[in-house]
Amino acid sequence: HHEIYGRYIDDVFMTTNLTKEEILQQLNETMKTDPNFKITITINQALEYLAASIENNNGQLKTTIYHKSTWEPHILPYESDHPRHIHANIIYTMLVRAACLCSTVEDFDMER
Repeated sequence: HHEIYGRYIDDVFMTTNLTKEEILQQLNETMKTDPNFKITITINQALEYLAASIENNNGQLKTTIYHKSTWEPHILPYESDHPRHIHANIIYTMLVRAACLCSTVEDFDMER
């Protein structure tokens, strides 16, 4: 099996080659082990997880940056009193984020 597992605090995602029925069976068995253990099961071809949008495209995972509807662009007015290195660091950080999260050059170019 080729699987990926991601966890951040109480949010988890995973990929697997198991069938939907096998996944549901394993998760239901896990929930029986502890009555306090609750799982909300969502099985899709695509999802948003933290800052990434992840899509299964015919067995190939495609990742891009997920822009929440409440997301504000990172803008720091040139006239602000922040040190100059902060201005450059915003651009650098956003480019590194795009390079890490975009699985294709085309998607990276769209984020630039």
